[in-house]
Amino acid sequence: MQDTLLIELRTEELPPKSLNALGQAFASGIFEVLKKRGFVADTGFIAYATPRRLAVSIAKVLDRQPDQNVTRKGPAVAAGFDAEGKPTPALAGFAKSCGADVTALEKQNDGKAEFFAFSSTKAGEALEKSLAEIVQTVLKKLPVAKMMRWGDREVQFVRPAHGLIMLHGDKIVAGEVLGLQSGSQTLGHRFLSRDEIIIPHADQYEKILAEQGAVVANFDARMNRIKVELEKAAGDAVLAEHQALLPEVAALVEFPVVYAGTFNPEFLKVPQECLILSMKQHQKYFPLLDQGGKLLPRFLLVSNLKTADPSHIIHGNERVLRARLSDAKFFFEQDRKTRLDARVEKLGNVVYHNKLGTQLERVNRIRKLAGEIARHLNASHELAERAAYLAKADLLTDMVGEFPELQGIMGQYYAVHDGEREEVAHAIEAHYHPRFAGDTLPQDNIGAAVALADKLDTLVGIYGIGLVPTGDKDPFGLRRHALGVLRILAESSLPLDLVQLLQLAKSLFPADMLADSVAQDVHGFMLERLKGYLRDKGFAPDEIDAVVSQAPTRIDRVVRRLEAVRAFKRLPEAEALAAANKRIQNILKKAGELPAGGAELALMAETAEKALFAAMNELAPRVVSWAQNGGYTEALTALAGVRTEVDTFFDQVMVMADEPQLRANRLALLKGLGELMNQVADISKLAA
Repeated sequence: MQDTLLIELRTEELPPKSLNALGQAFASGIFEVLKKRGFVADTGFIAYATPRRLAVSIAKVLDRQPDQNVTRKGPAVAAGFDAEGKPTPALAGFAKSCGADVTALEKQNDGKAEFFAFSSTKAGEALEKSLAEIVQTVLKKLPVAKMMRWGDREVQFVRPAHGLIMLHGDKIVAGEVLGLQSGSQTLGHRFLSRDEIIIPHADQYEKILAEQGAVVANFDARMNRIKVELEKAAGDAVLAEHQALLPEVAALVEFPVVYAGTFNPEFLKVPQECLILSMKQHQKYFPLLDQGGKLLPRFLLVSNLKTADPSHIIHGNERVLRARLSDAKFFFEQDRKTRLDARVEKLGNVVYHNKLGTQLERVNRIRKLAGEIARHLNASHELAERAAYLAKADLLTDMVGEFPELQGIMGQYYAVHDGEREEVAHAIEAHYHPRFAGDTLPQDNIGAAVALADKLDTLVGIYGIGLVPTGDKDPFGLRRHALGVLRILAESSLPLDLVQLLQLAKSLFPADMLADSVAQDVHGFMLERLKGYLRDKGFAPDEIDAVVSQAPTRIDRVVRRLEAVRAFKRLPEAEALAAANKRIQNILKKAGELPAGGAELALMAETAEKALFAAMNELAPRVVSWAQNGGYTEALTALAGVRTEVDTFFDQVMVMADEPQLRANRLALLKGLGELMNQVADISKLAA
């Protein structure tokens, strides 16, 4: 018989930040084991997760596994009987282990040899016999950082467990999990429901919990309900960014109700980023903005309690928020009493890394590097150096101490208050950008110079003392910093040489502090990040390989080179030229040491090599000029003009001639051709 299976583990309040992940892992884990053991086909499952329960509902689960045909492989037929035709000990022993007579064995052939086998039917196991063990096994594998014990029991789970449902259709599946005997009863909302709730049938779980227990059991449904109610309560206002907060709040309530509150407009004198972060991070409130993005003195809260008169809930939350915002206002007012530039020297008391010195030493390196970058960009090096000098000063403010996420943002506000130039203030905030995938970039060259200097100093310093990211471990965010540098160079079209920047960054550290090869090592590390960045932009792997394999240092030109490669691939001559290029590289690799100079016409004996030489000489100035001046598409397209001469050369000329001078001249010709063809990209990497 098949029917819906319901499993619910009722607990004390589960960790909100991991609730949804726990619910999905619990549900999918049980479903996959049941599927593997043949209790269910690929029917899918419904996961439930609330602060006080994890549950799963699976349709069409069998109450018993299907019987299985089992075949055991025995000795080879050739070794089954002795010379007198009697079963050998090996065959007799195999039959005995199967509980059968030798005559019951059958002969089978696997294509390699003939052997004896015994086939039997294994009766399927009852669900009741397996289910508790399956649930217990899945619970042990859940992504839980720390387990706890409760009472005088030895069982462990992330929170104390108080109830267990294992219901197949309308029948209780007997079993024990975490010291709990299974049943069909549960509890509803902690305050809105009083008595035990009986689930008469597994199909009715979600409906009965909602109607009798005031619990929205499905996590996504609960989150969507909150979203709809928030948008309705916001009215004409705009909800501040809340995608990260929404699932966290959904994990805190079982029956969400949205209420609106207000706060004193006097607090709006504090930067709205501070107020928004205080509301979201400390209180899990949803701030409201006007249509222009300016914070309103209103907020929304999600309560776990529905009441006819919510005024006491609203006023209580307003009172708590008032205290929080008062703290933010105090921090802001106190911070502004000390100028940013007066804080910088105190960074000498803050260790950046025990092998790399203090934050002040780091600031001085960033300042020098930002100034040099600004000079290369024809921007004011004085402003770049000033911004870099002040960039980390807000780390010592009370506001950033309370909210580290505001570093840079508060520095900009305090710089404006101190009377710093607008470009300096903007650069202080912008130098942390991009902070995450898809984040904005610095909007001017002053900000870009400081942002690049900050990230390059981190990359070179941390990588240079051997703290290289491994696997998914990257505690210093080097991958993020590398991608940030690449994005700034590429998307802002900055004419800077990446290796030169890395070498300059290294030169600002004390001698012998970093590995000698750090600039080249970090360049290689960044090229790997560049591949991922380019894949996300839609370029094909062979196109990326053709360009990145040449270890480009001018990142601002990479995308245009790739676009040229893509255009070249569409030419009818592309496949033949790519194959020829690959052949050239193989020949040159096998030839060993290559001649130093170029090919000479006087040493050429065949018409085909003379024709190729002439075509190359005619084409080379234009291709080189285009490649050096950004005409990548023109350079690659022009190469199509030598296809005939290249094909004829390989058809008619023996490169590895016996005569040494002739052979060396032909190798020199191919070397020159390879260099000409690969001015923009290594076209041998292009797939056929």
